[in-house]
Formats: sequence, structure tokens, C-alpha cells
Amino acid sequence: MTGRSRWFLVLFAIVFAVTSLQAFAGRKQTFTGEVGDAMCGRKHMEGTPAECTRTCASHGSKFALVVGEKIYILETSDKAALATLDQQAGKNATVSGVLTGDTIEVSSVAAK
Repeated sequence: MTGRSRWFLVLFAIVFAVTSLQAFAGRKQTFTGEVGDAMCGRKHMEGTPAECTRTCASHGSKFALVVGEKIYILETSDKAALATLDQQAGKNATVSGVLTGDTIEVSSVAAK
């Protein structure tokens, strides 16, 4: 194999790896858990989980989804999704979206 052929093979492998990572990172996933808020997580500070979640969300905290030991921050500006999250505060919901780190870019929310 010539030096030039090796260079093209390495370049192809790098492009393939980057493309594969981007495709995996941008894949929509579905999560089911309890709707809470980013500030309190699973330990609510006041009232019922629903009351605490709504209070914190009304003061600027993001909604969150508690799945086992993991807490995902929910990012959306969709009014229907926000209304469903508010209705499901303290209850289980199924959230679909793209996960990046600990944040889910929400595409849909449904009561569980």
C-alpha cells in the first residue's frame, strides 16, 4: 500500500467515525419516568411532588424527568409539551427526544 493510499484510508476512517458519532448522538430516544424539576430532582422541598414541581417551574426551573437514579433536564418551548409536563408533574410520563449529555431536547410528551 502506498503512502497516498494509506492517507486516503485513514481519512475515510476518520470521516466514517465522525459521521457515525453524529448519527448516534442525534438519534431520537424514548424515556419513561417521573416528571419533576431540575432544581429539586427527586427530593422535593415543599408540598407534594406535583406542587413542588409546578412551583419551581413557575419560578424558572426547567422540568426534569427522573428515571431511576438519573435526572434528565427537559428542554422545550413547545406549549403543548409544556402543558403535558405541567399536568404530569409528580406523575409518570413518556418523553421522546434527542439526548445530549443530561438534557433531552423534547419532541413529544405523553402521560404514562
